[in-house]
Amino acid sequence: MPNNPKVHYIPANPPKREKRVGIYCRVSTNSMEQLQSLTAQVSHLTRLTATVPQWLLADVYMDIATSKTGSSRKEFNRMLEDCKSHKLEIVITKDVSRFGRDIVEVLDAFNQLKMLGVRVIFEGNSLDTANTNSDLMVSVIESIAQAENESRSENIKWGIKQRAAQGTSKLYDRKCYGYKHNEEGHLVIDEEKAKNVKLIFDLYLGGQSVVGIIKKLEKRKILSPTGKAKWCKRTIDVMLSNEKYTGDVRLLKSGKREVHYLASGNNPAIISKEVFEAVQIEKARRSNVVKDENGRQRKGKKYSSKKNIK
Repeated sequence: MPNNPKVHYIPANPPKREKRVGIYCRVSTNSMEQLQSLTAQVSHLTRLTATVPQWLLADVYMDIATSKTGSSRKEFNRMLEDCKSHKLEIVITKDVSRFGRDIVEVLDAFNQLKMLGVRVIFEGNSLDTANTNSDLMVSVIESIAQAENESRSENIKWGIKQRAAQGTSKLYDRKCYGYKHNEEGHLVIDEEKAKNVKLIFDLYLGGQSVVGIIKKLEKRKILSPTGKAKWCKRTIDVMLSNEKYTGDVRLLKSGKREVHYLASGNNPAIISKEVFEAVQIEKARRSNVVKDENGRQRKGKKYSSKKNIK
């Protein structure tokens, strides 16, 4: 009976993890939604790295830009230092926009890593410096970054309009002279300063010019909204046109064709609507610009509060 050959099991050598990978993630705010996005980015790219046997996850770099720190890039700079120290050979990120807020930042970051010989993968854009010509890569990055910046700008504008339409915009409660915020962040009347607002409207309807009102305020030692002894003409003019003093707030009204939103009774009124409208009529009457069939033109004389005494 023939002897059965002895079979020895030789386990395969595990593949060497030769490439050290760094994951870079960035979000623009520390809102709950953005932090969830950050978690999702890290989780997805970590799983992706684990699917390639030759890759070893060396570190994860996460930047959160807040209103206090601006465009914080501490983690990105730490990643660059690790690349310079040859601790990383591959950097993988979600998409082009994570590398910067605009084209200049994105290309600067890309060029720094390219000079260091680090492979860069923009996973969401299917871009990989190992498989793409450098000039073509730059061209593609430019077009993607531009498109994403434009999209981001449109999203911001859309968000502002949506919050305005829903009445949830914080702009409705933007503070102006005569008001202060309560504990909930809503506008309430600052009684002491509200007296000055009423005085300004009364003086204007009483025939005083803006310059004349300023002289009256300074004579009474009433400080400006910025706490200065001197008032400027622009401040008075803006106050006399501020619809918020009637309790109404109108947002997004810069353009003639721009949709605007009016929040009636948004805050307690300091000036009645009748007084406010009377001031607007008087301002138009005193204006040095008139309209006729030839368009806009200047009047011959400017308004003066000085009366001719006979």
